[in-house]
Amino acid sequence: MGVENGVNDYTQDGTVDLKGNPVRRSKRGGWTACSFVVVYEVFERMAYYGISTNLVIYLTKKLHQGTVTSSNNVTNWVGTVWMTPVLGAYIADAYLGRYLTFVIASAIYLAGMSLLTVAVSVPGLKPPRCVETDMADCKKASTLQLAVFFGALYTLAVGTGGTKPNISTIGADQFDDFDPKEKGHKLSFFNWWMFSIFFGTLFANTILVYIQDNVGWTLGYGLPTAGLAISIVIFLAGTPFYRHRVPSGSPFTRMAKVIIAALRKWKTPVPTDPKELYELDLEEYAKKGKFRIDSTPTLRFLNKACVKTGLKDPWMLCSVTQVEETKQMLRMIPILIATFVPSTMIAQINTLFVKQGTTLDRGIGSFNIPPASLTGFVTISMLVSVVLYDRFFVTMTRRLTKNPRGITLLQRMGIGLVFHIFIMMVASLVERRRLSVAKDHGVVESGGQVPLSILILLPQFILMGTADAFLEVAKIEFFYDQAPESMKSLGTSYSMTSLGIGNFLSSFLLTTVSHITKKHGHHGWILNNLNASHLDYYYAFFAILNFLNFIFFVVVTKYYVYKAEVSDSMEVLEGQLRGLTPAVTNQEESRT
Repeated sequence: MGVENGVNDYTQDGTVDLKGNPVRRSKRGGWTACSFVVVYEVFERMAYYGISTNLVIYLTKKLHQGTVTSSNNVTNWVGTVWMTPVLGAYIADAYLGRYLTFVIASAIYLAGMSLLTVAVSVPGLKPPRCVETDMADCKKASTLQLAVFFGALYTLAVGTGGTKPNISTIGADQFDDFDPKEKGHKLSFFNWWMFSIFFGTLFANTILVYIQDNVGWTLGYGLPTAGLAISIVIFLAGTPFYRHRVPSGSPFTRMAKVIIAALRKWKTPVPTDPKELYELDLEEYAKKGKFRIDSTPTLRFLNKACVKTGLKDPWMLCSVTQVEETKQMLRMIPILIATFVPSTMIAQINTLFVKQGTTLDRGIGSFNIPPASLTGFVTISMLVSVVLYDRFFVTMTRRLTKNPRGITLLQRMGIGLVFHIFIMMVASLVERRRLSVAKDHGVVESGGQVPLSILILLPQFILMGTADAFLEVAKIEFFYDQAPESMKSLGTSYSMTSLGIGNFLSSFLLTTVSHITKKHGHHGWILNNLNASHLDYYYAFFAILNFLNFIFFVVVTKYYVYKAEVSDSMEVLEGQLRGLTPAVTNQEESRT
């Protein structure tokens, strides 16, 4: 049983079916299972971006909010959307598992989307139409109207907290790290994952945005709601093909025990021989489908937690593996911090970049381009860049580096960070040009349309997509790959926490800069009338901030130590690149 052509067909990474039974790789997992996950994400991204891409326009035109208020409401909501995954990851890793957490959260997500569709459809749930140029002169939304609309938005945010950290992790779990062929597929998974899901994003940024601007918000929100319902059905249809991981208890509690134990024994010397440290027998891990991790010299202070002192209290004595898991999560934090600033740049796409578009000539013949649809060029640029990266860049760099990924994940992230510096430099120059034309045509004070094509904004949108192909894809893979096997959902949530904090940071910077630049009778950089604003200064400030952040990233990556692989699959792949194919890997030897 479970042996085909003399090879053990059961997965060796601890994955099971929903009943907890071992699974065969020929029956479950792989690209077959991933196809259901990827198709779900296409529809889900259509739903999410169908709301978020044009949200600043709805808040401005329908709820009559100003530039700073509407932009901050968008970034605060998006920030919440990307912060709640920490809770969803915790519940999945500790108690319910990824599959069940995802299913429950999907129901909450769908409820929020449905209520939001009602909120934009019922006339009594929004203020009367206003045609004034300055939204300050329009009737504001009532407390009830705001409560229903934002209540729906934040219900949706709670739902995404359980879906976002688990769906990509479920997909990656379908490949066995102990099988070199499947490990090779996993290295490409995140590239094609991002490639596929951005089809949904592209549909939202083009078709849905056009429908919302020109047909109506009821249909514009109703379609993504229906799409989300379809995506949930598709995901559930793939249930017989999925591999699952057993919840392994609270990751926060396990890490807290290590930190507290190390602090309580801070005077205790650490033996030079790692074999003298406390560790469980290999059989203990094998029975639970887990993996033992050898002691490392990094963050040496935490090794005090596994120094034997005669006490078996779990808050005084932890295993080497438990300590190393904690180290792996803590080592990633400086890298996480370095991603906050570029995440703040991404927040500008659906806020200030879109607001800029509303001031420009949107006509191409008889067709008017919806400002938010320019975000579709971020998607198109990313799709093209990911394909070129996976098919050409990786192939060329593999020959030089002998690394199956071509370049390391941190090198890929670094290239993305450099792109962000240039993006904000370009955005500043483009905005300076827009303001110059506005001044030449006397539309500064009136806030009228600037006789300049909206297509002048394309470079900053296209460059943002290219940056995402490097930074965002590498970020997701890095935090998944470098997290311990039992904390993969929590690790994946790091990349989402980055986006969440980036959006909150965007709100903070926008409010702070707006307030400071208005002091002492100054005109201010960010006003409701963008023609009288100075977004060019604001973007230049961002370029400097990105440069300083890149320096910080270079410093922290210099001291980062990649975690050891749980299997020898990467060594096999590297050996194949060098023309050396090991006959038997260490992991295979240990299992025979």
